[in-house]
Amino acid sequence: MKVKWMLDVLGRDYQWVEVDIMSGGSRTPEFLLLNPFGQVPTLVLEDGRALAQSNAILLHLGEGTAWIPGDAWERAKMLEWLFWEQYSHEPYVAVARFQRVYAGKTAEEVEPRLIERGNVALARMEAGLVGGGWLAGGEGATLADLALVAYTRVADEGGFDLSVYPSIRDWISRAEAAFGIK
Repeated sequence: MKVKWMLDVLGRDYQWVEVDIMSGGSRTPEFLLLNPFGQVPTLVLEDGRALAQSNAILLHLGEGTAWIPGDAWERAKMLEWLFWEQYSHEPYVAVARFQRVYAGKTAEEVEPRLIERGNVALARMEAGLVGGGWLAGGEGATLADLALVAYTRVADEGGFDLSVYPSIRDWISRAEAAFGIK
């Protein structure tokens, strides 16, 4: 969804194509020609080039916009959070949600390590957001906020209790408003 939200906030025209990953839609020969990773999302540019990995797509779309800070330190902090999201947040928070929502597992069936590591990630975010700021530390939201709000806002669906993270809850509202997320 974060790629869709970025396209929307930029006012870009696009054609959204659903790919059913549960039935192998990202493993067809046609899809693998576009994206050898076999993952969603995939952005196909007007010239036919395809780009995979959601944060790479966000960086491409955000080039030259206010969503990527002009200040070198803030830009580096944004990138730090983007890399962290893929390594320390998404593998736990998003995977736990996937197991509950799409794989139909009960809370007891979700691997406890996912919940443990997801809560570590949420606690790290909470610490980074105390005081009502943005993840990269600047005056406004960046791509880091967009990338991390995607799964954080629905973390409860994976079994995470967001009531214990007041700074995250406040940040989710601010990030949704900044990016026009409904």
